[in-house]
Amino acid sequence: MKKSLTLLAAAALLLCGCSQDRSQILKVYNWSDYIDETVIEEFESWYEEQTGEPVKVIYQTFDINETMLSKIEKGHEDYDVVCPSDYIIERMLASDLLLPIDRDFGQTPNYIDDNMSPYIRACFDKMIGGGKNANDYAVGYMWGTTGILYNAKYVTEEEASTWDILRNEKFADKIFIKDSARDVFSQIIFFLRQEDLREGKVTADELMLDSSDSSMAAVEQFMKQVKPLVAGWEADFGKDQMTQERGWISLNWSGDAVWAIEEAAEMDVDLRYALPKEGFTVWFDGWVIPKYARNTKAAKYWINFMSRPDIVIRNVEETGYVSVSGSTEVLDEFVDEEFEPIDLTYFFGAEADSVRVNPVLYPKREDIERSAQEHDWGEKTPELVAMWGRVKGENANAMTMIVIGVVLAAIIIFAVTRRFGNKRGGRKRRR
Repeated sequence: MKKSLTLLAAAALLLCGCSQDRSQILKVYNWSDYIDETVIEEFESWYEEQTGEPVKVIYQTFDINETMLSKIEKGHEDYDVVCPSDYIIERMLASDLLLPIDRDFGQTPNYIDDNMSPYIRACFDKMIGGGKNANDYAVGYMWGTTGILYNAKYVTEEEASTWDILRNEKFADKIFIKDSARDVFSQIIFFLRQEDLREGKVTADELMLDSSDSSMAAVEQFMKQVKPLVAGWEADFGKDQMTQERGWISLNWSGDAVWAIEEAAEMDVDLRYALPKEGFTVWFDGWVIPKYARNTKAAKYWINFMSRPDIVIRNVEETGYVSVSGSTEVLDEFVDEEFEPIDLTYFFGAEADSVRVNPVLYPKREDIERSAQEHDWGEKTPELVAMWGRVKGENANAMTMIVIGVVLAAIIIFAVTRRFGNKRGGRKRRR
């Protein structure tokens, strides 16, 4: 309610013409349920303390990357700071839709560069941006992996260790797949090219740049074998089905997996998360300043504020996703003696060679070495979308229709649970 009143007040100022000075208004466009909303008002006070200037945040949300992009690309919306996913950052860079992020904060500490994980910085270096370095135009916010969420009562650890599990007839009508062509393609190509990877004929990074017709056809053939076994293609409801044992296997994101594992434990359901041996992808969301922004000063301060360790911790605790911050404060906050020590030096530095944290949130070094990051398909995107349409076909199978009915019947209960309870993993990452 407090946020709604803040938005209304700021909108009223704009409409009535009482304040046409955009230097006092910051327009933020972020994913739904992807922030601790109490930090918004706190930023307003902090910004005035740091700069001596007032600012009012107009905070809006989206559920699909392309929705956000269309408003900026076609509508020239004057959002000051937005939070797209990795491949959209690449697309915006290539389309000259981003402004560089100035790191000069005067007497205010530079939380961005002081706390950014070296692993994240290296990943942003690999982004494709038409000759531009993404680290100059984007600052990471959250990140995660794509893997297999599975029910240990019905699925063994060995079975979940390979992407081939998706076409195991033993699990017919118990498999949920993300309705995301990009995420599915990237995992299956790891499986199909595993021998080439082992023999060094191709690297994981090179594989993520393969949009050839032959690879597209191979993934399509594989997924058409998977299709008869699939209970549902989903963007968000799969994790709920897993917690209730309507599904036993789900190609899923780590943030959703953490939410599902914790929810299932309360119902004595043993869900676990695996990163298949052939390889898997990592994904990132990051803050950027769009080309049509009108308050770049407040935008860069917002990004800096979001990188402050105590704010990072609050946002992580609220959303359940994992920050790109490599600060010791963040690491210390998430140490948990329940877990075995793992090597996280790649993310936090030399002192993190044996730390106890949840490996679903922070994969151990030997696992992350099998990963790679996805990229924008550019002009090949329509072909990818067309292939995905052929895989799913025009008609949903019977089990899909049953699942949809169940979800609709229970949607109020689930919505209340996610809104007022543990909201981990509640975003839809349309790819």
